[in-house]
Amino acid sequence: MAAIKPPMYSVGFIPVLVAAAASFYVHGALPWGRTAAFALAAILVIAWLNLSNDAFDANTGVDHTKPESVVNLLGGPSRRHAVLLLAKALLASGVGLLAHLIASAPGADPRPAALLAFSIVCGYVYQGPPFRLSYKGLGEPLCFFAFGPSATPAFYLALQPDGAAAAAYAAAATSAAAAGGGLAGAAAWASALAAGVPPVVWALSIIVGLTTTAILFCSHFHQIAGDTAAGKRSPLVRLGTERARHVLRGAAVLTHGAALAAAATGVLPWATAAATLLAAPAARAMVAFADENHTVPAKVAPLKRFAVKWHILTGLCLCAGLAAARALGA
Repeated sequence: MAAIKPPMYSVGFIPVLVAAAASFYVHGALPWGRTAAFALAAILVIAWLNLSNDAFDANTGVDHTKPESVVNLLGGPSRRHAVLLLAKALLASGVGLLAHLIASAPGADPRPAALLAFSIVCGYVYQGPPFRLSYKGLGEPLCFFAFGPSATPAFYLALQPDGAAAAAYAAAATSAAAAGGGLAGAAAWASALAAGVPPVVWALSIIVGLTTTAILFCSHFHQIAGDTAAGKRSPLVRLGTERARHVLRGAAVLTHGAALAAAATGVLPWATAAATLLAAPAARAMVAFADENHTVPAKVAPLKRFAVKWHILTGLCLCAGLAAARALGA
């Protein structure tokens, strides 16, 4: 079960649920069937990501002592090719379902496909050769953008009940093309890419990105020795656990502070920001566990589970808060 990592699939479906809740808040409609299908597609892509990462890590030797590695469970490096084949099949299934859902969305908006393609590319360059950007300590930025400001708005756009956002993009893109090059043209294209995506969605995407990235950050705490031996310059290798635990605390404070700041500026409904406070105890438990156990790799290994719990609770609280705000007319 540890190899399958069931809780980790929350990084796939939480952006879908939050985007669906945002669509309900803005439009008052919730396409349950499409939401469930997008969640399934996201889970298939995350399965590819997990299995391919196991296979790539088996190639570098960084996971040779990791008992929950799928490659190790199946017999070691000789099974790497089989794991990669399964991963590719899951990716093809997930991408195929995503393509069908996006193609059937009203308005023929090209942005969901482009944004989700960007997220998948981020997933590959994270561990995949020849890039292996996680070995350069760039995994966390990739994770933040892939699951936050890329995937969350993509799912929001793909779950629109009509073609209004697509029409707004088409009009803005026409204006951007007429603006030519230079800074003015770049600004016009940036505005076009964001057309039809309200500020509340960008705020939500930042929160989702931060909690997702915390999971990856926490997964390194007990792996410093192995990462160092394999030449992997993860943030924990660079920082050490003493400084990293303070970074984790700061990330938790930043996440909940961002929700409150977004509410104070009118970007996020107060009901939604208040709902995220229900996940604060999970954040405190995560930080306290890191503070108490960070010096002993065997003891701090479960830290990722605390981060996953915080991530799931925060996402569900965002959904509940958006539904409450819609009901209250806030």
